[in-house]
Amino acid sequence: MDKEYIKKKVKDTFGKNAEKYVQSEIHADAAELNQLIQWLNPQSDWVVLDIATGGGHVAKSLAPYVSQVFATDLTKMMLANTARHLESYKNIIYVVADAEALPFLDGTFDAVTCRIAPHHFPTPEKFIQEAGRVLKSGGYFLLIDNVSPEEKELAIFMNTVEKLRDDSHYRCLSVKEWRVLFGRSGLQDTNAKSRKKMYEFPTWVRRTTENDQQIKSVEDYILQADQPVQDYFQVKTNNGRVQSLKVDEWMALCQKQ
Repeated sequence: MDKEYIKKKVKDTFGKNAEKYVQSEIHADAAELNQLIQWLNPQSDWVVLDIATGGGHVAKSLAPYVSQVFATDLTKMMLANTARHLESYKNIIYVVADAEALPFLDGTFDAVTCRIAPHHFPTPEKFIQEAGRVLKSGGYFLLIDNVSPEEKELAIFMNTVEKLRDDSHYRCLSVKEWRVLFGRSGLQDTNAKSRKKMYEFPTWVRRTTENDQQIKSVEDYILQADQPVQDYFQVKTNNGRVQSLKVDEWMALCQKQ
């Protein structure tokens, strides 16, 4: 798949749906954001980078604890919308930037974060190289994203559902794949946690789909899945309609060696 096409789709999708991501309950999950703060233990003199900030939930959470937050996103309309919402946070700086080609010098940041975005990146190895490059030695990298199961059939199902719903989706990596990329960029994971994350299907599917036919194609694919697959993703239905499902999400804290 053409990587520039994916990046164009990301800009189109998130530009049109910027406000939905500010309001998204999944992205505004207070418990997860609080845990992110606890794990990072940010210091008042830190300069932090939040890659693919989206609705700005991580940048907003970090801003009270650190000196400066650079919030970057590939989508200018998304970033502008987030900046309007967070205008009272004077230490957040907004930069339009590609996660795979960051416009910052080596060793700039005390911490780098990226949450619920890397599955849109067509070259995740470049993203991790860049995150490691701009980190100071001893600095911290915190990743949160949906991850695919190791079992091939389950991984195909997860990525197909995501792609049917959102054409800007590229691929959810597995935990094993992420750890390989960390190792290549001198990032040692020091803490990690997996959890099941629920999608309330009617709300989730409408955030990025463009018409009822696209919604139907997502729902039909889920309903036609084999029972073991539906069981793994804890698909809940009511009168033949999908109500919810659960996917794997992984949170990892790394330190640059």
